[in-house]
Amino acid sequence: MSKEVVYEGWMVRYGRRKIGRSYIHMRYFVLEPRLLAFYKKKPHYSQVPVKTMVIDGNCRVEDRGLKTHHGHMVYVLSVYNKKEKHHRITMAAFNIQEALMWKEKIESVIDQHQESQVPNGQQYVAFEYKSGMETGRTASSSDYESQFSAPEDEDDSRRRLVRRTTIGNGPPPSVLDWTKEFDAELANQNSDNQAFSRKHWRLLQCQNGLRIFEELLEVDYLPRSCSRAMKAVGVVEATCEEVFELVMSMDGTRYAWDCSFQYGSLVEEVDGHTAVLYHRLLLDWFPMVVWPRDLCYVRYWRRNDDGSYVVLFRSREHDNCGPQPGCVRAHLESGGYNISPLKPRNGRPRTQVQHLIQIDLKGWGAGYLPAFQQHCLLQMLNSVAGLREWFSQTDARGVHTRIPVMVNMASSSLSLSKSGRSPHQSAFSVDQTNAANRNSVLMDEDSDDDDEFQIAESEQEPETSKTDTDVKKTEEEPAQKIDLSCFSGNLKRNESENARNCWRTSDGNNFKVRSKNFCDDKRKIPAGKHLMDLVAVDWFKDSKRIDHVARRKGCAAQVAAEKGLFSMVVNVQVPGSTHYSMVFYFVAKELVPGSLLQRFVEGDDEFRNSRLKLIPQVPKGSWIVRQSVGSTPCLLGKAVDCNYIRGPTYLEIDVDIGSSTVANGVLGLVIGVITSLVVEMAFLVQANTAEELPERLIGAVRVSHIELSSAVVPNLESG
Repeated sequence: MSKEVVYEGWMVRYGRRKIGRSYIHMRYFVLEPRLLAFYKKKPHYSQVPVKTMVIDGNCRVEDRGLKTHHGHMVYVLSVYNKKEKHHRITMAAFNIQEALMWKEKIESVIDQHQESQVPNGQQYVAFEYKSGMETGRTASSSDYESQFSAPEDEDDSRRRLVRRTTIGNGPPPSVLDWTKEFDAELANQNSDNQAFSRKHWRLLQCQNGLRIFEELLEVDYLPRSCSRAMKAVGVVEATCEEVFELVMSMDGTRYAWDCSFQYGSLVEEVDGHTAVLYHRLLLDWFPMVVWPRDLCYVRYWRRNDDGSYVVLFRSREHDNCGPQPGCVRAHLESGGYNISPLKPRNGRPRTQVQHLIQIDLKGWGAGYLPAFQQHCLLQMLNSVAGLREWFSQTDARGVHTRIPVMVNMASSSLSLSKSGRSPHQSAFSVDQTNAANRNSVLMDEDSDDDDEFQIAESEQEPETSKTDTDVKKTEEEPAQKIDLSCFSGNLKRNESENARNCWRTSDGNNFKVRSKNFCDDKRKIPAGKHLMDLVAVDWFKDSKRIDHVARRKGCAAQVAAEKGLFSMVVNVQVPGSTHYSMVFYFVAKELVPGSLLQRFVEGDDEFRNSRLKLIPQVPKGSWIVRQSVGSTPCLLGKAVDCNYIRGPTYLEIDVDIGSSTVANGVLGLVIGVITSLVVEMAFLVQANTAEELPERLIGAVRVSHIELSSAVVPNLESG
């Protein structure tokens, strides 16, 4: 062991269980500037570690979440190298704070290694494609922010935590992530997201120190007895970790703050971030007449890079949790908690807690007595006030208690005989199980946590036309128009606003990008004209993942090569029992030498991963989808695995959505309602230095009401 130690301490050795051993193995972990090791006891300098791992730029920290380990609930982290995923060190802690401390220390070492490895972000080693070579995927995803990213306010250091980690196996496809829009609303008080959110929510009342909001939009796909979505917003004087641990508890401590809780137990632990729970409600509305309600729902949670926690709920049928005698099984359409840090006040931590519920209480009371539904909803939402009062009346603060173990429903006193099904069966579909078992990489939103520095659009317009746009026109503007009539794809182009199963080029001014003076004032401006023309879109399907589509004979990239044009091909790969790919072909006459786009094309994968950015939008779609997808810019190379194939006249980017657990979960929701959606995507190269600014879009596309049945199986034989 070297003398320089970054962090050390006792942790649970969470690994292969030895036969006959049923107790917790504690090991002493030591983190050095380039090495992670653990020992059986506190080491001396001559002692040899049990296991070591070299920490370099290819390492990732995998957040495996909460696991039951020999009768104890522990928070599990796994450190591995992307190039050698079989070689990993897994550790666990009895409390979240200790696990997060290790996570941050390891990530800081990875960051330091990245900065020393790429001192200027301009080491370019292009991957050249030659006919006949293997097209297998290589590990090319980078996890690290460029050191030239514009600095943020030191007081907002929590928002600079942009390390990408794997979060469990992602949310199940049916779980609705309603927090995306709220996260953006909190982070950016002047953003479009907040204005957009105000259109769909109104303040219903203030009660017990909480603001109670009601959703304004009507929905026609839910039964009349299902309530509109309602949310309670309040502030709790506690850390996010303290609130999160209390929210996750389903034991006796919940009686002290949740007046709607009667009983809870674990039905199935899917992974460290996903579980199926049984929850019996205590609703004191004429209990002699109205039967009690219970729920069986899937719960997914994650921790975001800004220190906030998201807990999502949605009802799920499960063979191990049939209807209970004496209860009416309610249906939770969506709900959960969004726990976000606020700035401390008078030295005390503060957390904003949002609790959302959209529920159908079922039974005759819900359909014919609106007061019953309203009363029960407000009683459940008042749990936020219960949290606030619980912490305000508690003196035992700052003590990291162990996470309580949940009671398993199989061993509880609940009668399951009425279900008539095998307790070993599972109601999860094959696709959901495969998604849950996939070792994936996190998306959440990467990059651009600096949105809070944006100013009002009215203040931006005058400067936009005179400075930023004019500067880039001379540097990267395509010289001539391209004849688009010779290009075609199997997904048709249609400029009509109400067209279906089609695409069209999206207006660049719909997207905000970094301005010329972004490093100084953090201003963002409408993007304006694209650098490349979108000439065709293909919509493919196959039984396996579709890689390297640019080699397909007759595709738009091949046609462009025959005309002496350069192409950038973005292949968005959608996993599942049937694999889909939506392929966008962007074409330009030539790349301007020395431009940021030319440097991106000729750069190495590490540079590309740190710069390729996606800005998504959902102009048309249900609010639950808009909240799940969000509109925050994302560095694709950090969020998902991107494979870059450099051909003689093209660069293909294969974007594997399946490598991101969160993206994969959101995708499961989107795919189910894809025919009702209009989605816009803008691709660009992130600009970090004053010389690279302002940012310009590579291109942007709008796809409308896509039909899965219209996808075709491609012939990928090289032309």
